[in-house]
Amino acid sequence: MKALVLAAGKSSRIATVSGGLPKPLIEVAGQPVIAHSLRWLARYGVTDCWINLHFRPEVIRETLGNGSRYGVQIRYVHEPQIRGTAGAVKNLESQWGETFLVVYGDNLLGFDLSAMCRRHIEIGAIATIALFHWDQDPHSGIAGGRVVMDNHGRISGFMERGAAISAPTSPWVNAGVYILEPDICRHIPADIFYDFGRDVFPSLIQLNLPLHGHPINDYCLAVDTPEALARAQQTLSRR
Repeated sequence: MKALVLAAGKSSRIATVSGGLPKPLIEVAGQPVIAHSLRWLARYGVTDCWINLHFRPEVIRETLGNGSRYGVQIRYVHEPQIRGTAGAVKNLESQWGETFLVVYGDNLLGFDLSAMCRRHIEIGAIATIALFHWDQDPHSGIAGGRVVMDNHGRISGFMERGAAISAPTSPWVNAGVYILEPDICRHIPADIFYDFGRDVFPSLIQLNLPLHGHPINDYCLAVDTPEALARAQQTLSRR
């Protein structure tokens, strides 16, 4: 299975403590956030990784190299204009010949990825979203979209932060890992900024396509802000 690790953000909200680094290169527990993600992917047999770049692309390339030290093979794609989480997938459409992964490069996760993959295949979803429970799972206050799902895991509502999408209050939050089928690209227009949370997932719900959630029952730590970074450091120091 191939993976796209998203690393194109401008890191503006954490600029006061990042030292000018892109968010994925900020160190937590002694290594860059994205290094944690790459080693985690390799642990579950995902070794073919794309990384999209925009802000300070050269420093990400120099730090990660070809990925061999993390157990993966990295290929890079530079976005002169940021395309959004879904636009980045569309930009690499020719690569997705089978089920693939999208992972946010500035999140820290440690859940059982193989269990999520098995569930995705069993239910025949077009997309499966990793979810953490706001009240039960350790997190750093990540501002992800809130998700409503039934007892079988099918998602019926998705409300991205700040989006005008109606959905009941829910404790389930987007953890920034997606398992996707290549057919997802049919629902992403080319050459424009397009986002999974704001655009693709609400559209799939309206079309009644099989969009499912997978509770991770584990931590989800983002480094979006100085406060979130401090909580992430503290959480991992206890593990």
